[in-house]
Amino acid sequence: MSLKRKDLAGSDALHLQADVLVIGGGPSGAWAALAAAQNGARVVLADKGYLGTSGATAPSNTGTWCVPPGENRQQIVERRWQRTGNLGDQRWMLRCVDQAYENLLKLAEWGYPFPSDDDGKLYIANLRGPDYMAFMRRRVLKAGVTVLDHHPALELYSDGEAVTGAAGIDRQRNRDWRVDAAAVVLATGGCAFHERILGATALTGDGYLMAAEAGASLSGMEFTGKYTLAPHGSSLNKGLPFRWASFYREDGTPILDSDGNHLSNGIGEREKEIAKAMIEAPVYAVLDQAEPALEDWLRRGQPNCFVPYDRASVDPFKEMFRVTFKAEGTVRGTGGVHVATSDCGTGVPGLYVAGDAASRENMTGAVSGGGAVNSSWAIASGWWAGQGASAHSKRRGEKVFRTLSKPLGEAGLRASGAAKATLTATDVVDAVRAEVIPLEKNYFREGSRLAASYGRLDSLWSDVRNHLSAEGVDRLRTREAAAIAASGRWSLTAALARKESRGMHRRSDFKGNDPTFTRRIVLTGVDTVAIGSEAERLKERAS
Repeated sequence: MSLKRKDLAGSDALHLQADVLVIGGGPSGAWAALAAAQNGARVVLADKGYLGTSGATAPSNTGTWCVPPGENRQQIVERRWQRTGNLGDQRWMLRCVDQAYENLLKLAEWGYPFPSDDDGKLYIANLRGPDYMAFMRRRVLKAGVTVLDHHPALELYSDGEAVTGAAGIDRQRNRDWRVDAAAVVLATGGCAFHERILGATALTGDGYLMAAEAGASLSGMEFTGKYTLAPHGSSLNKGLPFRWASFYREDGTPILDSDGNHLSNGIGEREKEIAKAMIEAPVYAVLDQAEPALEDWLRRGQPNCFVPYDRASVDPFKEMFRVTFKAEGTVRGTGGVHVATSDCGTGVPGLYVAGDAASRENMTGAVSGGGAVNSSWAIASGWWAGQGASAHSKRRGEKVFRTLSKPLGEAGLRASGAAKATLTATDVVDAVRAEVIPLEKNYFREGSRLAASYGRLDSLWSDVRNHLSAEGVDRLRTREAAAIAASGRWSLTAALARKESRGMHRRSDFKGNDPTFTRRIVLTGVDTVAIGSEAERLKERAS
């Protein structure tokens, strides 16, 4: 069924059939497509961008959580679990490191150019994003997967029993497309709320909205307080070099920490003090804690970190430069579609989820998965979701192609009232960002501020639902805006419900951990959002 470029020519709407449709072309989507194809499924992968260059991994140098089999495997997982705020699940963590390690070995067998360490052994714990994703593209195409580049999905289809495919826009040919499929994998990434960070332009929470419209739940949406230091005015969200930074005011006055010492090392607990200082006035940094040998190591190991400085003709190891915090939403946050089964099913028949589109609470709990854990999760969850989707397609058989299916998309596509020309996608996104990006609202949370932000986004959602729509390719922008608005509203709903501080959810009115909140906060619904726990969700599914 693999199509060639000439097969995609023409202006007529494209209509395909597949066993498995994968939506999203990052690492989790690529692994899902490979797993499904290996199981004999006919697979279509639709990417909003170009498989191999789109998403947060492609422009990055990413480590993995690489844990070889051995006696200390359990101890390594245990140590990581202790950082999750008691919300991680060691069974899932063990499964993930085992599957990710197995798949990293597959990459080596397939010929991925891993470097060698000093002993001549392949070093498989690190992946250079551009090389990795270009390699995965070639592997996906070799497996016979039909790849639809620049084909963003707008909505899922359902026959009332199960999800039966999806539809969207072919941006290059200005036409619609639809794929009827026995199972769908959402690998659409997280939501960066249009923050300018590397690879995040297309990460607008589309999968969250599509899944919720199909009846899936979300969890971990309160854990969106991950910020990363970056040179002011840049899209760089690589915080590692700031471990060797000292911080100053614009006039060169050192910024002091709570103990009266010169504030340094922007990684870890000191991050809070930098955030407080930044709310008061601009903050500047110098990487003056790095020894000359370390300077060379940083430049060779993280070359893209230094592009903004080189462009500005600044020596960051000797000269002050202004810094900012980049909000990373659920990309390096935790929340996403609730994972209901061991094969990454969502609890909605025919719908699976992988990578950052899924909640990573099982892996990281209340803290960020950063690059390494999220990278391994993308590999493992993509593999499981592809296997689960292909198995479902075999059980479903040809039934999906003999039933009447209907589109599920609403907000941003089909306004329930008259469209308002004065309500634009840009206006919606700007309004959401005003509530979920500022440090004083999202990094440092407080009940009355959260409630006020929620009220504004709830009112905005009413406008979006009733009046935001567009025609043709412009539907992509209105649909993205609707997904961003929905994601912001879910985030605030969960943040208000978690009346404690845990991990990256920091509340000044509930400063400590509360044992009663050692549980997931699960959200279900789009217009009316129900708040429950994971136990309640499982009980509901069983009934």
